[in-house]
Amino acid sequence: MDSHTAGEPTRVVVAGGPDLGRGSLAERRAHFRDGFDAFRSAVVNEPRGSDVLVGALLVEPTDARCAAGVIFFNNVGVLHMCGHGAIGVAVTLAHLGRIKPGKHFLETSAGVVGVELDNTNKAIIDNVSSFRHAANVCVPVEGHGVVTGDVAWGGNWFFLVNDHGQSLELGNVDKLTEFTWRIRQALEEHRIRGKDGGQIDHIELFGPPRESKNDSRNFVLCPGKAYDRSPCGTGTSAKLACLYADGKLREGQVWRQESIVGSVFEGTVRINDGQIIPRIRGRAYVTAEATLLFDPEDPFRDGIRVLA
Repeated sequence: MDSHTAGEPTRVVVAGGPDLGRGSLAERRAHFRDGFDAFRSAVVNEPRGSDVLVGALLVEPTDARCAAGVIFFNNVGVLHMCGHGAIGVAVTLAHLGRIKPGKHFLETSAGVVGVELDNTNKAIIDNVSSFRHAANVCVPVEGHGVVTGDVAWGGNWFFLVNDHGQSLELGNVDKLTEFTWRIRQALEEHRIRGKDGGQIDHIELFGPPRESKNDSRNFVLCPGKAYDRSPCGTGTSAKLACLYADGKLREGQVWRQESIVGSVFEGTVRINDGQIIPRIRGRAYVTAEATLLFDPEDPFRDGIRVLA
């Protein structure tokens, strides 16, 4: 089942996926990563998919509260969590008649995520606990001098940059991609990481919104060098955590995050036992139902691999 959330596509594998056993979501994610990379590539990479496509493999949850377990993946590997993907999964499950409007849970390797389905297209996710790991981190970037940003977790690791001198316009995505990719390479070169050595594989730039009713515009580079068409659910979560840490966002205050294509997520935070829990509201639309065919004679049966 294909859908898009605020412009960013999700492909949900509802049947025919590999048998990953009965372990925890983290264990099955690792099993999928290590033993079924050809399946991952075949589902999301060309010629069946594209660099921007995010996959979501439905699996049995271990938590009885959850409507489904899900393993997210993209053109270069597996993800811990995916905000736009969680909204896409919820709307897809509703389309399939597996859930109805109301409150539900999805189990991911990053933790259990709450989902509140308003109707057939609109959903709110209560993301995993998010936090800023380090503020005002400076890194020398080839051709651009020193760039300063925050390292934050929103279900994936992000480097968030406010002062960058770039124009956040759709017609400028090639330059934005080159700039953010160099930031990521610089972070690796200088061994700048998240908590417990977590790799920072998402880069997020912020600037003024195009629409005055919104609070910010962003550009997000994903791990496989594709940019996020949506405002990025985990990236918006990381941003909300930083804003709250700086005293710039109150509990329950709405932050409207605009993407590079003009779509919007509405975000708030609530505090639970001292932890920041972001809530992200967005819309998703089912775009296709398909059966993927794997011809053993096809030289590109397993997709065209992309190197991160």
